[in-house]
Amino acid sequence: MDALEIARWQFGITTVYHFMMVPLTIGLGLVVAVIQTLWYRTGKPEYLRMTKFWGKLFLINFIMGVATGIVQEFQFGMAWSEYSRFVGDVFGAPLAMEALLAFFVESTFLGLWIFGWKQLKPGLHLACLWIAVIGSVFSAYFIIVANSWMQHPVGVQMFNGRPVMTDAWAVFTNNTALVAVPHTLFGALAVAGAFLLGIAWYHLWRRRHDGIDTIGADGKVIPGEAPGIPGRDRNDHTVWIRSLRIGAVVAMISFAGTAVTGDLQGKLMFEQQPMKMAAAEAACHDGTGFSVLSVGNLGSKNCNDIVAVIEVPGILSFLAKGDFSTEVKGVNSLLDEYKAKYGTTLPDNPIYGDRAGQPIQYVPVMEVTYWGFRMMIGFGGIAALAALVALWATRKGTVPASRGLMRLAVFGILAPFGANAAGWIFTEMGRQPFVVAPNPDPSGIDQVFMFTAAAVSPGVSAGEILTSLVVLTTIYAVLLVVEVKLLVKYIRGGVAAAMPELAHAPADESEGGTPPGGTPGTPEGDDVLAFAY
Repeated sequence: MDALEIARWQFGITTVYHFMMVPLTIGLGLVVAVIQTLWYRTGKPEYLRMTKFWGKLFLINFIMGVATGIVQEFQFGMAWSEYSRFVGDVFGAPLAMEALLAFFVESTFLGLWIFGWKQLKPGLHLACLWIAVIGSVFSAYFIIVANSWMQHPVGVQMFNGRPVMTDAWAVFTNNTALVAVPHTLFGALAVAGAFLLGIAWYHLWRRRHDGIDTIGADGKVIPGEAPGIPGRDRNDHTVWIRSLRIGAVVAMISFAGTAVTGDLQGKLMFEQQPMKMAAAEAACHDGTGFSVLSVGNLGSKNCNDIVAVIEVPGILSFLAKGDFSTEVKGVNSLLDEYKAKYGTTLPDNPIYGDRAGQPIQYVPVMEVTYWGFRMMIGFGGIAALAALVALWATRKGTVPASRGLMRLAVFGILAPFGANAAGWIFTEMGRQPFVVAPNPDPSGIDQVFMFTAAAVSPGVSAGEILTSLVVLTTIYAVLLVVEVKLLVKYIRGGVAAAMPELAHAPADESEGGTPPGGTPGTPEGDDVLAFAY
């Protein structure tokens, strides 16, 4: 029963769970905004159907993200009061702007979008969605600015042992944040792409399974209709094939974007947090080789126990410096430097409690950093490869009849989620034993750092944090069941689940069809409350 370890588990569980909602909200919001723009420009009913179906799933995920995100604010004060006191003068600005500006704009205009289908003109209604989506991007930016300061503190001066922001521009343009933001946004789009691909594959497969779509002599699909099932017409086929191919293209572009921004992020980490990146490569000794596979004793704190089974010369140098010959410092060399700079034991200070005077473990858990780094890349690569295969498999207008491939496509939705989670776990756990990492850049501010052991609330017992951990985990588990059931319900229901008007109105009336080049109208049969709730 250690208060610090339990607090870390609590923060890790709740934060990773919350972050499952974040990339889908950001990525899917951007995709829905583009699709509604296509409907506004063309008036084609399939784009309206796509907007409402994917928009419904976007709303479910958004509200669950809000519910799970509230806890994050409270955790700082409850379990991490010393940390909050240390970073408060810096975090006040970005977190206030996130809550009062970005989230306020995001939620307000999203509400206007939800209830404005009949009340607002189409162009204004579309603008509301774009403003809400842009607000979510700025919300992510402000949060990442705060997180990036923990990775690379800039723009502050130390007063009475606490950093005080003296250069807001430096904080908001931190090079760590400027690279992390596009990397996170591309990661969010990867989630959205896989989401569209997997769900659209399921519906195309079901149309084939139910005999609605058939295959002609030339191998191309012949879209059919099921008059007795609302929404199961030829437009329905167009909805899913376009959704699948849009999702596949988005997934491949986003993987390329995450690769480029990830490379830039890695080079910054080698400069700013060299121990984290050395641990990610299990590079115990100085060298140039990248470990494809290394093995060692599980739980060992001795880096020399690790053996590189497969290693590619020069690649580590390229990741760190952009060439293939510069030698990169390994864990053992860095360990001596860290001990010389920051000490070998925790200070004899009451803030550290029972940990005062104990040896500092500068090497993070390498099982986490090494495999987390590879899982991040691996899951992202799998999603991109699946998108490429999906484009080829659907070149004739539908998906194969295989049930196994359909299930694989659906489960493939989880791959970019896994990449995002692994990336953040690597980023945060690789920074240990610091909660605010020191800035090794000679041009940066020296001695601005905080050990994680000093960050936990001193007046909170291990039992109290354990109780909150159990309660919050239970609540989050219930919310997970609710979200999954709602998503599954509306996914299986197809477009008709988001557009009940399809069940009782002609297609041209229920879908607001307009002549080419005209301004799309708002369908009279549309039940706004049915879409909202």
